Amino acid sequence: MSRNAQFAKPGLALTAPVFYVLLSLSIKERHGYEILKYVEANSEGRIRLGPGTLYTTLKRMLDAGLISELIDRPEPENDDARRRYYKLSPRGRAELGAELGRMQHALKLAGKRRARAST
Repeated sequence: MSRNAQFAKPGLALTAPVFYVLLSLSIKERHGYEILKYVEANSEGRIRLGPGTLYTTLKRMLDAGLISELIDRPEPENDDARRRYYKLSPRGRAELGAELGRMQHALKLAGKRRARAST
């Protein structure tokens, strides 16, 4: 399955980088480097995105309608004009919610199986 097709079928698990990018943008609008730092910090270093991977992921997410680029920059007088800012789209919020629900279900199922195995 192509990476772009991943977003076309609801219910499929998101890749870890896509999940963490959506999670970062669910909190606030961010520029690319800020997203990169959030992902690394909040994955406890398990997900390390280089600039090429990050911007390829962001492009795919833009194309899929999961995120959008901000037209108006926050505090443009205190900002680098080269930065691009991104925000979560309604579809991205829905995909993130579905992924969190899928994860909760998997954890619940694993907990039940663990309880059965220990009895």
